[in-house]
Amino acid sequence: MPRAFAGYVKTAAMSAGEIGDSPLFLLEYALRLLRVLVLIALWRIILEGRSDSGPMPLASVLTYTVVAEVFAEQLAVRTTLSEAFWHGTLVMRFLRPMGLVRQLAAEMLGRWAVHLGLFSLPLFLVAPLLGVDPRPASPLAAVLFVLSLCLAILVGLAMEVLFGAAVVALEQPVWIIEYLRTAIATLMSGSLLPLAYYPWGLGDVFGWLPFAAMAWAPLAIFTGTGSAAMLLLSQTLWVIVLW
Repeated sequence: MPRAFAGYVKTAAMSAGEIGDSPLFLLEYALRLLRVLVLIALWRIILEGRSDSGPMPLASVLTYTVVAEVFAEQLAVRTTLSEAFWHGTLVMRFLRPMGLVRQLAAEMLGRWAVHLGLFSLPLFLVAPLLGVDPRPASPLAAVLFVLSLCLAILVGLAMEVLFGAAVVALEQPVWIIEYLRTAIATLMSGSLLPLAYYPWGLGDVFGWLPFAAMAWAPLAIFTGTGSAAMLLLSQTLWVIVLW
């Protein structure tokens, strides 16, 4: 194994090991599961039994909701950059023998591995017990989803760095920028509510923004909603622009 690659693996492993330092991650899992259950119940109340369920059938909306939670961390990329700002350790990271973005990405991947194994995979497997079919719309949709998810992660990582730069440029507390970013991303990304259900054509407008490239695009491809080619094109353009 090349020494440089081994360094990234060790960084990821160290980051993964820190998750168990506090049992609060179990509370986070419980809240995430509760959110899924509430959203599933609400969608059934709103759409079940209606002759016209809108732009997406109920089954697709439920699949969208579950898959959005399964891949929640990949669809809303967060690294330890905010923590580095908060603790004042960002400068020390530049002294390490690897690039800052690569450090953050390695730590992020380490945490993802743990959460995918402890929460995401179990949620995906128990989805049928909740009356939800978690499978993609087609085999082609599954393949394109993987590609779209990779592009979404690249866009999300670029946005993470941009918001970090905004903290420095605006000279504002990191938590203010973080709250603002979370609110904007939740509204515009489609991670909580499919953009297809937004009124007044807002979903079509938001669909061309980088936030939609992070969540709406892969989820829409997974559920067979919209044009996969246009969604992938939009993501690719944002990757080129942001990187």
